[in-house]
Amino acid sequence: MFRNVVTLKQGLKTFSRLSQKRQSVKFAKPTSLVSTITRKININNPFSPIRQFSQAFKRSITTTTTTATTGSTTAPVKKVLINSNKYVGYWLVGTSGLVFGIVILGGLTRLTESGLSITEWKPVTGAIPPLNQKQWEEEFTKYKESPEFKQLNSHIDLDEFKFIFFMEWGHRLWGRGIGLIFILPAIYFTATRKTSSHVNRRLLGLCGLLGLQGFVGWWMVKSGLDQQQLDERKSKPTVSQYRLTAHLGAAFILYMGMLWTGWEIIRESKWVKNPENALQLFKQLDNPALKPLRKMALGMVVLTFITAMTGGMVAGLDAGLMYNTFPRMGDDWLPSNRELLDPFYARKEDKSDLFWRNILENPTTVQLNHRIFAITTFFAVFGFHMYASRNKHIIPRHINRSIHLMMGIVTLQFALGISTLVYMVPISLASAHQAGALALLTISLLCASQLRQPRIPMRLLIGNLYKKQILEQQQQLARGSKILNEVSKLAK
Repeated sequence: MFRNVVTLKQGLKTFSRLSQKRQSVKFAKPTSLVSTITRKININNPFSPIRQFSQAFKRSITTTTTTATTGSTTAPVKKVLINSNKYVGYWLVGTSGLVFGIVILGGLTRLTESGLSITEWKPVTGAIPPLNQKQWEEEFTKYKESPEFKQLNSHIDLDEFKFIFFMEWGHRLWGRGIGLIFILPAIYFTATRKTSSHVNRRLLGLCGLLGLQGFVGWWMVKSGLDQQQLDERKSKPTVSQYRLTAHLGAAFILYMGMLWTGWEIIRESKWVKNPENALQLFKQLDNPALKPLRKMALGMVVLTFITAMTGGMVAGLDAGLMYNTFPRMGDDWLPSNRELLDPFYARKEDKSDLFWRNILENPTTVQLNHRIFAITTFFAVFGFHMYASRNKHIIPRHINRSIHLMMGIVTLQFALGISTLVYMVPISLASAHQAGALALLTISLLCASQLRQPRIPMRLLIGNLYKKQILEQQQQLARGSKILNEVSKLAK
C-alpha cells in the first residue's frame, strides 16, 4: 500500500511540472500523459478516467461528440447521431413485407374484377363493412348505379357482390393498416432519437408517399366509375391503365424505399458491432474493379422497374389476351405495322399523336413492349451474372450469392411470364407472375445495396471504433504485464 501511495505522489508531481510548462496553451490536447498517470493509479478504480471514458463511449457508441476545454471548464457540443437503432431497420424491412403483400392482394383484386365494387372513398368510416342486411342492400344499390354493373355485371346477385366487395375492402383495409404500422412507429422512433437525421428525412418522404398512394388509389378507381372518362377513352368500364401503372409504381417505390433504408440501418449496425470485419469489407468495396459491377447492379434495378411498369400497362389494357403464343405473336414474329400503329387510337385530326398513343394505348403494341423489355431484362441479368462469375475473386462472397439468386429468380420469372401468356392469364399464374416481378426487383435492389460503398460518416465512426478497440486491447495487455511483474516480485 505504501508503494502505491508513493507512486501516486510521484505521478501527481510529474503532472504538476508538465502542467506549468503548458500554461501558455489555450486548449489542452489529449496525450499519453493521462494514460501514464492513470495506469499508476489503480486501474480497477470505478472513478478511473479510462474506465469512465470506456463506459461513456459504450453508452454513446452510435453518436459522436466534441468537447472544448478551457482552463478547468468543459463545454459539451450537441450530440449528432450517425447511425440509427437496428430495430428501426427491422421495422422498415417488416413493413416492406406488408407492402409486398398488398401489391399481391391488389393484383388479385384486379384479376377478380373487384376493384370497382366500392364506389365511395371514406378513409376512416370505410374501414367498417356493412353489418346487416339493410346496409348490404344500400351498398349494392350504390354499385348498381356504376357503369360496371350496368354494362358487365347486371347478372350478379347480392352474394356475388359480397365477394367482390370484400376483395376491395380487404385491399383498402390492408392499406390503412400499413399507414398505422408505418406512421406511428416513425413518430416514436424520431421523437426518441432512435434515428439519424438522414433517416428522418427518408421517413418523412416515405410518409408523404404513403399518403399520396392512398389518394392515387382512389384516383385510379374513380377513372372506372366516371362514364364521361370511359367515353373519352373509348373503353369498357375499367380503370385507366395510366392510373393503374401510377398506383403500382408508387407502391414499388414505397417498397424499395423501405427496403433500402432498412437494409442500410441493419448493415451499419453490424459494422458498429464488429469494426474489424467492417474495415475489411470497406477495403473490398473500395476496389476500383467493382465500379462497373456497381453501375450494372443499379441498371438491373432500373430495368426491372421499367419492365414491371410495362406489365402494369398490359394489365390495365388486358393486353395479355391479345396474342397467346411465344416467341411468335400469332403466325409471325411481329404483328403488321397496321396493327401496331392503328389510326383508331389517334385522337387528333392530324394524327400527330398516332405513335405515342399506340405505344401506350394499343393492347397489341403494349404487349409487344412488355415482351421486348422482359427479354431485355432476362439477357441483361444473364450478362450481369456472367460478368460477376468471371470476377468473383474480387466480389465479397455474400454478394456473389445474391447475384446467383438473381439469375435463378429471373429465370423463374421468365418462365412464369410465358406460362401466363400461353394459358391466357389464369388468376393463379398471373398473381405468381406479379409476385415474381417484385421478387426480382427485391434481389436486384439487394445486390445494389450490398455493392454500395459506406457513407463517409460511417467510415469515420468505424475507424474511430477500431482505434478504440485496439487501444483497449493494448491497455489490457499492459494491465496483464503489470500484474505479472507484481506476481514475479512477490515470488522473489
